[in-house]
Amino acid sequence: MDEYSVCFLKLLSSVTKKRPKIVIQHILKYGFITTEELKNLYGYNHPPRAIRDVREHGIPLITYNVTGSDGRKIAAYKFGDYSDKKDNLSKSHGRTALSKALKNALIEKYGSKCFIYLETIDKSILQVDHRIPYEIGGEHDENDIDSYMLLSPSANRAKSWTCEHCKNWKLKDINFCLTCFCAHPEKYDHIAGKIRIIITLVFTGNEIEDYYKLIELTGEDNAQNFIKEIIHKNLNS
Repeated sequence: MDEYSVCFLKLLSSVTKKRPKIVIQHILKYGFITTEELKNLYGYNHPPRAIRDVREHGIPLITYNVTGSDGRKIAAYKFGDYSDKKDNLSKSHGRTALSKALKNALIEKYGSKCFIYLETIDKSILQVDHRIPYEIGGEHDENDIDSYMLLSPSANRAKSWTCEHCKNWKLKDINFCLTCFCAHPEKYDHIAGKIRIIITLVFTGNEIEDYYKLIELTGEDNAQNFIKEIIHKNLNS
């Protein structure tokens, strides 16, 4: 602990969210953390997401290679330049936390619902996310609320996974994201570069019985194709 500056330790202690906090505490104790440890010790099956969480708090991390338990090269992470220079600990290293005022403004305009699943849910559960991923579009003025969207936790995780596995994650073409479902589910022409259309079906009340009957009849893996066949037959009858 003595090797870290007071300024840097203060920055580290300001992180309260579970996932980045675990990464930080592990590095403080052992000097680094590997993708293998993130998976095996903490159950994070997508280690880059956990590392990204830390960097988004303005904490510099260096990526390098070590040998894993199976003898193969794996990624490891340690703190980068943590000097007291203002530029090193500035917000340029990561995005700022989105305010409650922004969340309230989005709810006031669109209602307390997930933009992707279109479900109305408790506002305390909703999360605010950049329409265009921060890593591609950077930060936006919170006064421009339409640069943000409301998502349920599961929709946010699904969006993160889709974006991080999209070819544009490396290309960083903002215009590509503007026409993607993940950024604008209300108007899009592709999903992560693939020509697809999504219709979200939400079963409520007595409809839930229909859902269980559907799964019993077709199996969970075949339910989607079964619904498509019904639609196709009815549209062409």
